[in-house]
Amino acid sequence: MNNKNSSRSRIIGVRLTTKEYEQIVKKWKGSTCRKLSDYVRRSIFNKPIVTIYRNKSLDDLMAEAIKLRNELNSLGNNFNQAVKKLHTLQQIPEFRQWIIAYELDKEILLNKVDEIKNNIQKIAEKWLQ
Repeated sequence: MNNKNSSRSRIIGVRLTTKEYEQIVKKWKGSTCRKLSDYVRRSIFNKPIVTIYRNKSLDDLMAEAIKLRNELNSLGNNFNQAVKKLHTLQQIPEFRQWIIAYELDKEILLNKVDEIKNNIQKIAEKWLQ
């Protein structure tokens, strides 16, 4: 940290009600200040405080997108496991035909899952900016 900060030797004690303290903490958490003392110091000396603005509807969308991505991963994994299991049953001609027919469907499904995951990742990167 700065050398000028290391010379801080004075402490000011302030008593607050629970409600007052919660209000300060809420404002602090809504800012980019890492420490509560830094936030209070900036407030006292009228220094600029950068606040974080979040779009609630976008936050909700991201939560749903994350759930969707996890479900798609599970779906793809389950499909892969089922196909691998069917590959062990190749001695039965009907299963062999089914496996050949659904290999193409498997590739299409996995490509779509990857496409959706990539789109969710792009949205997440924009959201995190």
